[in-house]
Amino acid sequence: MKTWTCTVCGWVYDEAQGDPDYDLAPGVKFEDLPEDFVCPLCGVGKDMFEEQA
Repeated sequence: MKTWTCTVCGWVYDEAQGDPDYDLAPGVKFEDLPEDFVCPLCGVGKDMFEEQA
């Protein structure tokens, strides 16, 4: 499982944990999020996220 960070505001999506505050279930891969997914904090699209090593 990977983590993805919004390059605009720094919000982190952790695939292993999901984010219950934003109704994102644990285990959902970033690429499996809907294409219209936006950062819950700043509203930018998936293209503004970077995979973290």
